[in-house]
Formats: sequence, structure tokens, C-alpha cells
Amino acid sequence: MTSKSVGIIGGGAWGTGLAQAIARGGHSVQIWAIEEEVCNSINNEHENKLFLPGFKLSESITCSNDIIEVATDKEFLIIATPSIFLASTIKKIVNVPNIVDGSTVIASLTKGFVPSENGPKLVLETMEAVLPEIYKDCTVYVAGPSHAEEVAMGKVTGLVAASLNPKNSIKVRELLKVPGLMVYSSFDIIGVQICAAAKNVIAVVYGAMDAISETSSLIGDNCESLLMAAGLNEIQTLGFAMGATHAETFTSISGVGDLDVTCKSKYGRNRRFGQDIIKTDMLSKFKNIDDLIANVSKIGYLPEGAIACKYVYEIGKKKDLKLPLTYVLYRILNKECSVQQALEEVMSL
Repeated sequence: MTSKSVGIIGGGAWGTGLAQAIARGGHSVQIWAIEEEVCNSINNEHENKLFLPGFKLSESITCSNDIIEVATDKEFLIIATPSIFLASTIKKIVNVPNIVDGSTVIASLTKGFVPSENGPKLVLETMEAVLPEIYKDCTVYVAGPSHAEEVAMGKVTGLVAASLNPKNSIKVRELLKVPGLMVYSSFDIIGVQICAAAKNVIAVVYGAMDAISETSSLIGDNCESLLMAAGLNEIQTLGFAMGATHAETFTSISGVGDLDVTCKSKYGRNRRFGQDIIKTDMLSKFKNIDDLIANVSKIGYLPEGAIACKYVYEIGKKKDLKLPLTYVLYRILNKECSVQQALEEVMSL
């Protein structure tokens, strides 16, 4: 395979893990990170010690704090920034010549919803509203059950490259055809994005339930499986209400696969956040859900599900959807009820 030039916008764990996978395929990868320590660590020690410590990176991976440099003259550009910074980050690169002319294929790994004056927006919708018109219906969304640590190690991982442009979906799929990755195409861009965002909400609830099970005589494996099934139903309900087109999106790796690994894996930050709500009284640091989102850095890691919960709640209420787990988590994060009250409410549904 001919070596491709790839830029990754975002030096977090997922962006770094995928960079390592792409480098295994013989491609050159340049990461943009806002933190100087991340670039110094990657360039000098071939390790992202801040966000993906303990994983030796390929020498074909470099890092820069200059986002224009990373976006320039790349055949592929992969956006891996948190959802709350997505629009502002994209705006910084719209005048790069190879983006102006549309010669760079742009994909995104970002999970979650993006706030706007007209309510929460999906990732590709947000990106294409900022990018040059040539990218309309041409960006690609990459998701699936894929913790960064295992992707970096080369463990077998399934991904979906979803796009309304089949050629670009195939191009991204071919780029990611590297040892350890199995990539499939999808036209259901809404369904895949909803799965990637909403499963994090369910994983927070799962983590809290898992922590409670350690001391509860009522909660066990059976109950956790019941919760996961109910969570998948909520994700599907939300997805179809927002325009998802394929039922199999929810029963394949984008849906049940990603939900399962996010809820159960030791690497899951959203699961960990749910556990921390119970074990460390994490929410005592915040006044309500808005305060949590504004000061999410105080947590020490990024639980996207806590942020996505607010937006799934808003969409669900606006569309009059039945999303009981989401609504209960929202009330917990917003300090409207205790975890014990919420648990009793869920068990009575």
C-alpha cells in the first residue's frame, strides 16, 4: 500500500491510539495537540505520557502545536477533539488550501453532541456547517467498540466508517486497513453518530450501578444486563427519532458492540465516572450539570457521557421520547435527586 500523509487534530488517547494503528500500516502521521508537553513527549520519547502513557509510539508519528501545519498538505485529516471544542477547532483550519479545494478527506472520531443556538447538533452536521461547501455530505464518521489502549496495542477492533459519500467511506476504510483493525462502511451517518454519543450516557449509569452492586443485595449481573438492554432501547429510540435509517446500526458493532465495551471495559472513562459518583462522591464538586460541564477538567479525565446526558435530555424532552435512564441520570447530575432516590425510581419502572 502506498504511504499516505495523515493529520490528526487532537492529541488525546483516542487520536493517539488511532495514530499508532495508522502508522502500523506504513503511513506517516502528524498529530496536533494544544499541550506542549504532549508534543514534547511524542517527538522526543515516542510516547503520549499525558493521555496514553505506557504505549511506545512509532517513530513515524510526530506532533506539533501548530494546527495549520498539521492540516496542511495532508491526504487525510482526522478530527479527534472533544465535542465541546469541535466547532472552534474546525474554524481554525478552514482556510488551509488543501481544505479550501476539498482535496483532503476529512473524518471525525469525536463523540457526543455539539451545543448551538438552535439546540444540540451532531458532529458531522457541525463540521460541514463550518467547512467549505465542497465537504457537504462528504465527511466521514468513524466509530465502534474501540478503546484507545487496545487499538494502540494492535488488538483486533471493529470500526464503522459512515458517510453519505461512498467513495470517501471506502478511502477511509482503506486507510484503516491495518493490522488489528476491521473496518466496515455505512450510509447511516445519523444512527452511527447517535450510538457513539448516547452509549456514553448509558455507560455512566452502568458504572454507578456496578459500584452499587458491590454492597447491594439487590443488584447483580442480571440487573446490569437488564440495564444494558434498556439502554440499547433508549439509544435506538433516540436514533430513529433523529433520522437514523438502518435498524441494523443498533444491533451491530456501532450499537450493541460499542455499548457493551463502553459499559464493561476497564478502560472506559464513562463507566469510571459512574463508579466515582458512588465511590468518591464526585458530584460534590459541582452545583449542577451546567457547572459540571463548565468545570469538567476538575474530574481529571473526560467523561463524554456526562456532557452528552444534557443534550440527550434536551432532545428527548423536545421530541417527547421515553428515555428513563437518561432522564434519571440527568436529575442526578443536576442535583435534583440522590442516587438512592434515582435507584428506587429506576427499579419501579
